[in-house]
Amino acid sequence: MSGNLFARSVHDLTAATWFGGSLMGAIGLNGATAKAQNPAERTRLSSLGWKKWAPVQTAAFASHLMAGLPLMWENKGRMAKQEGATRLTVVKTAVTLLGAVVTLYAGILGKKVEQLAGEGAEGATEPAPTASAELKAAQKQLKALQWTIPVFAGTVIVLGAKHGEMQRPKRIFEGLLKH
Repeated sequence: MSGNLFARSVHDLTAATWFGGSLMGAIGLNGATAKAQNPAERTRLSSLGWKKWAPVQTAAFASHLMAGLPLMWENKGRMAKQEGATRLTVVKTAVTLLGAVVTLYAGILGKKVEQLAGEGAEGATEPAPTASAELKAAQKQLKALQWTIPVFAGTVIVLGAKHGEMQRPKRIFEGLLKH
């Protein structure tokens, strides 16, 4: 496997890890823990699951960024000459970094929810009517972020696909259009 193929594969797989993990957490983990009989267990169990996932997600982010470096190095000539390639790289990098910051912030909010888990909740992101203002605020933000994070991750995947399409020779499409 060539270095570029390896870097591209790691880059794509780690973005997929971010996307899939965030959706599974929002739908599967948070959805399942909302069914716990004890309201105090709902946020506690969700927090435990997210804590188990955090090292995997951190490794995926680090690997994603590291794999992007040889890809940019390998494509520096194309980026300099091909219209839109540098702009797309800048946009993809910005979306990735902003998404990483949002994901990190969600983790900080998750720690706050974990600390207040004893108050009980309707679900991982749904506060109980008796919850403190601090817990309600954290859960309200997490409720929005749990859907925002997969949008960032999905956008990174789509922009990566666009990068790949930009590398395809135009003659492939010209041949298909003649038939």
